[in-house]
Amino acid sequence: MPAHRAGTTTPPAPRKVFGTGFGSVNRRKFLGYLVAAPTLVVVADVGRQAAWGGAEASAAALPSPPQTPEYYEFVDSYRDACRPTNPLLKVEVKEDGRVAFALPRSDNGQGIQTLFAMIIAEEMGIDPDDVDVTLADARPELMFNQLTGGSSTTYSLYTPVRVAAAIAKGALLDAAAQALDGERRLLETAGLTITDTAGKSIGFGELSKLAAVPTTTPVEVILKDRSEFTVLGKPKIKKDQYAIVTGQKQFAMDIPVPDALPVVICRSPDLNGFPDGGPSNIDEVRNMPGITDVEPIGNGIAVRAQTFGQAIDGCNALQLNWNPGTVAGQNDDDILVGLRKAELPMVTPPVPGKTLEQELVHYSRNGSALETNCAVMTFDGKTAEVWAPAKSPISGQRIISEKLGIGVNDVVFHVVPGGGSFGRRLFNDSIQEAAEAVKAIGKPIKLMWDRANDCRQGRVKPLCTTRIRAVLTDDAVASFELRYSGVDMEVDEGLTDVLTSQLIKAPGGNLGVSETFWEISVHTPYNFGPVNTRAMIETNYGFNTGSTRNVYGPDTCTARELMIDRIAERLGKDAVDFRTEFVKTDRLRKVIERAAKEADWGKSMPAGTAQGIGVHQEYKAATACVVEIDARPETVNRKIRSARTGPRVTKVTFVIDPGLLLNPLGYEAQVQGGINDGIANAMTAGLHLENGSFVEASWDNYFYTRQWNTPPEVNVILIEDSEYPDPSGAGEVSVAATMSAVVNAFRRATGIEPEYTPVLHKEPFPDGFTQYPTAPPIPPSPTNGLDFAI
Repeated sequence: MPAHRAGTTTPPAPRKVFGTGFGSVNRRKFLGYLVAAPTLVVVADVGRQAAWGGAEASAAALPSPPQTPEYYEFVDSYRDACRPTNPLLKVEVKEDGRVAFALPRSDNGQGIQTLFAMIIAEEMGIDPDDVDVTLADARPELMFNQLTGGSSTTYSLYTPVRVAAAIAKGALLDAAAQALDGERRLLETAGLTITDTAGKSIGFGELSKLAAVPTTTPVEVILKDRSEFTVLGKPKIKKDQYAIVTGQKQFAMDIPVPDALPVVICRSPDLNGFPDGGPSNIDEVRNMPGITDVEPIGNGIAVRAQTFGQAIDGCNALQLNWNPGTVAGQNDDDILVGLRKAELPMVTPPVPGKTLEQELVHYSRNGSALETNCAVMTFDGKTAEVWAPAKSPISGQRIISEKLGIGVNDVVFHVVPGGGSFGRRLFNDSIQEAAEAVKAIGKPIKLMWDRANDCRQGRVKPLCTTRIRAVLTDDAVASFELRYSGVDMEVDEGLTDVLTSQLIKAPGGNLGVSETFWEISVHTPYNFGPVNTRAMIETNYGFNTGSTRNVYGPDTCTARELMIDRIAERLGKDAVDFRTEFVKTDRLRKVIERAAKEADWGKSMPAGTAQGIGVHQEYKAATACVVEIDARPETVNRKIRSARTGPRVTKVTFVIDPGLLLNPLGYEAQVQGGINDGIANAMTAGLHLENGSFVEASWDNYFYTRQWNTPPEVNVILIEDSEYPDPSGAGEVSVAATMSAVVNAFRRATGIEPEYTPVLHKEPFPDGFTQYPTAPPIPPSPTNGLDFAI
């Protein structure tokens, strides 16, 4: 059925199309609008779609009641919050014929600009390289629809952007049919032109004016069936990949803003300490080479200079007394005492001989990205302009407005591509400091956090505990209870607004923000009897916290999957067989079976080596991971300079049902990154709080997965014929299953019952480990790198 223009009377209500099962609806009718404009501008209006999938109990398992994420998880919540403002998103055809879309999200390397060029190109029948996808400036009128987080971008925007693109193509075809005096059904697109059977053609640029409408007009459209896709489903490299690897890509600090000079903040040695009075030598520092300004702000002193090196020298020269920080004098054990006191009780009493109990401590993890917190800002006393890789720019715009005492509309916020995020850029810490600094200094600035304080003072995934009690029968699980007690997980005000708007949908309707996120993101995908519960409590200790590539999933999944291995052993069952028997859905069962087959589960392996499995379902994807680990002495004791080595993951088999797969190459890249995060979380990457400050202060002494402990073999298998009709989130999807698989493999290879993650957290620091000083506040950069070059 061709798209057509409706009349200019009251637009019809959007037609909602609902399916009855996987794959039952391949063509969907939607409503959009041709917007009154000089050239062709199209927006979409997308109604709510049906939930898909359901729980299925095996014959042996004791059925469990459904948990909220089985039918409504965070990505559903966010998509619902975005619906009212989807009609404000515009696909435009410019006068030069190119297609443009300002994406209201932040691209920090995940490749969403490339993906949405593909989505638009698919519906319009053009090449993705003819679509210019930029990052939209902050648009307060979008409300919730300009937040990047929770692996929700594709799921929330895929359909509305397709609708707008399909309507744009229909409008171009209608205009071309009139211009070429032909039948629309006989027209075809060729590049950025439309041709008829006689060889006559007309370009998109000319058509964009002919297709423009004087009044906003509703239009119905039927989207392509996935079987007709020629762009989506095919691998495509990121548009900016060549620029990145050749050093040509511009990030925030590369933007040439007139008179904007580097600013670095002198910070307290304690976490969240603040100055006790001003610097005693401030005038002396102001006269140092290159220094232009030294001004107190917030919790520190802002130093502006001609170069970042000079600004750092100025920070280190300041003579200051500091007030204690929020956790002054405390260490991890002190915090753990409080968390354990706050732990929530279990419901089911233990049954002698039939009960398994477990506690895991999950130490804090660093959320620092390769590009540290940063922002460029100007302020003339009346208006401000900012350039930053922000994931919540609307709330950032509000913060600037409040700090500078100007209206929100007097702040122009440019979202620029970022060099990684992992949850950090959901927060506007650098935006707040930049606003304080530009006001105090009165000149344009380029604020950048130094690496050491980005690690020590920046946001972390905080310390927490997970406890599980499982009561067994002779061949099944009668009850399964998970309890989480953690340091308060802060949520940016932009995400808070989204969650608050959706609170009424959560069970009870009156949950707090963290409890809401927990309720719609954490679940146990197994049939473990009628008492299958999970609950959380958080306590504020004054840390700077936030999600780090997933919020609660990796820790709770690892605790759950570790316990499942223990249950399987108690019941005399194989770990894979147990999972396939008790898992709730066929979708998850299939990925478990595929992972086991591809990894040759159960094969004979040398002593000191083992396989481990982990399973997770979130972001509308189903995942299973099998790893192999080598914990033999010759591997554990290998010596690498300043490195934490230990057991090594030698092989990863990761199987994922991603739903509708749009760009296999981009999706796999995200999975690969998450695998390395999962390995790091499981084995080595944890922060040590000592005397009120984190020990780790850079990538060279924070033990993330490195070349020497990256698996030599990684096999990512994307199920390309998934029956699930929607695309899933990719940014965080592989972390949880990988982390849990690694911990299970470690347990099987070593015989050690894990009590904490990372499992090597309490090992002595390796030879050559350097704990950087907190005074001066910014440690000097290494100068001997060439001594270790091969």
